[in-house]
Amino acid sequence: MRTSIATVCLSGTLEEKMRAAASAGFDGIEVFEPDLVVSPSSPEQLRELAAELGLSLDMYQPFRDGVEVAPEALPDSLRRLRAKCELMNRLGITVLLVCSNVATGVLDDDQAIAEQLRAAGDVADEYGIDLAYEALAWGAHVNDWRHAHRIVELADHPRVGTCLDSFHIFSRGDTVAGVEKCDPDKIFFVQLADAPLLQQDVLSWSRHHRVFPGEGDFDLVDLLGRLHECGYAGPVSLEIFNDSFRQADVHRTAVDGLRSLRWLEDQTADAVRDAGGKPEREPLVLTDLPAPQTPDDWDFVELRTRELGRVTRLLHQLGFSLAGHHRSKDSVQAWTQGPVRIVVSEDPGATVQPTRLAALGFQVADPDLAAYRAERLLARAVDRAQQPDETVLHGVLAPDGTELFFGPHGSHGVPPWLGEFGADQDDAASGALITGVDHVNLAQPWQHYDEAVLFLTSLLNLHPTSSQEVAGPSGLVRSQVMRSEGNTVRIPLNVAPMAAEQGAFTGAAYPEHVALACPDVVAVARRARRRGLAFLPVPRNYYEDLVARFDLDAEFVAELESHGLLYDRDERGEFLHFYTATLGEVFVEVVERRGGYEGFGAPNAPVRLAAQYREFGGLIQVGGL
Repeated sequence: MRTSIATVCLSGTLEEKMRAAASAGFDGIEVFEPDLVVSPSSPEQLRELAAELGLSLDMYQPFRDGVEVAPEALPDSLRRLRAKCELMNRLGITVLLVCSNVATGVLDDDQAIAEQLRAAGDVADEYGIDLAYEALAWGAHVNDWRHAHRIVELADHPRVGTCLDSFHIFSRGDTVAGVEKCDPDKIFFVQLADAPLLQQDVLSWSRHHRVFPGEGDFDLVDLLGRLHECGYAGPVSLEIFNDSFRQADVHRTAVDGLRSLRWLEDQTADAVRDAGGKPEREPLVLTDLPAPQTPDDWDFVELRTRELGRVTRLLHQLGFSLAGHHRSKDSVQAWTQGPVRIVVSEDPGATVQPTRLAALGFQVADPDLAAYRAERLLARAVDRAQQPDETVLHGVLAPDGTELFFGPHGSHGVPPWLGEFGADQDDAASGALITGVDHVNLAQPWQHYDEAVLFLTSLLNLHPTSSQEVAGPSGLVRSQVMRSEGNTVRIPLNVAPMAAEQGAFTGAAYPEHVALACPDVVAVARRARRRGLAFLPVPRNYYEDLVARFDLDAEFVAELESHGLLYDRDERGEFLHFYTATLGEVFVEVVERRGGYEGFGAPNAPVRLAAQYREFGGLIQVGGL
């Protein structure tokens, strides 16, 4: 599949955008006219730069208000078109995007519009240019793809075809049924954008909230599958208008964009294979990725710290035992409790946070295949030193900088790498109060949130649930949970208010956390309190409100309060949990799920957010649900 990206998707100058697209691995680009107008490079220089970079210049856009105009305005439209064609010849671009009219359109007669398109096609033919007619969702008279395609067929000109844009189709609530029956020779270009489903005017939605495939709610697999069926074999391009993309690092955004296309291509290849059948014409070539290796379980969580004593004291208070020191890495320890393994690496040179959540390990069926899929999806590998006789752990960097590792299954659930700490491979603790990792919460900068969702979906086969928001002292915190099949691995992603990123710490301004599962949270709390654990304080008002909300037994509420526990309940079950104080940018939560409760205690998040706000003396500190 030939991949392309519109320069409007990326930040920076036109030259920077071209280099980023080429570096990421795109085949070509669409040149957005405003990018060209402000560039100091001549069209000839840009054409030469594209050749040096190995980029094709796939389309020039947009040509607005060129058709559907009053007859007396057509000569001026054709004059403008001729100028654009001359420019495109200098650039070496052969496809021009012609938008349906939104401002000056007065024609609502399909035959008359087709005649104007035919006249435009005659001009374009003089320059060897193809015109791709696109129905804008807010077009005055032509605003759906079927209507635009009918007009193209009426025009019956070899230089006039259709541009299909997923946003303009799906934002109107339309479908792509019938695309598979189109003549592929009349589909000149395909533009893709995903988007969350929003209730707002289409123009604002389009200008600010488009995202890459896999980061929104549109069924792009259906569109690409139908294009494959009809025999379309041209470029598949990204056209994304998004405020955060325009402010993000240009190389990072380009990589995220190509990752989204490779993921979509893989999803479509699977769907086409499942559907069976074979197109009559040579179709869009869809390349498979290696099968995703969904995590079967958590392997480990790693904390990096320059305050080793405080971290190990916290783990001891929660019931963990030192499994040993790594035989070749003097500054690395392993702490275990039942099936839970927490690696602690000392980082005395840390200049940002004294303690942070550095890495997550997952057990997968085939770590090598997981690593290869990650490589194909453009994930950056972690440079990890290891001795020849040590377990190979493939690692990649998530968008927020967290290291993700793919590890093998071990004997009796004990991973082979644990032996490198001198731990007894057969010593799986029985009767442990902590029985697993319930979830790990990762805090995301707002501009990288969509990227993180796609990253976890495409690499780990995690799936997002509906997002929700909770109130904190600094504003609303948005949270979305990424889950594996069967809920074995759950990773809530949180986006804090923008002001919260301006906290007093010179780094991430809100903490992340590890939630540990147990069958008896009261027993864990009692043991932790005996060992001197600092619990996050819960105000008395909270417990009075609990009685009003749930009509709980007074003795039960008193027990909750005595241990600093929080409570939630839904129609499926109950949720009891407590939080530790924060170390650097990390805290720990211990949870007990009763019955079929599947949430994360979201109604209690404001209590924690306020307590953490007070904990840091009123500094803006917020975190995960």
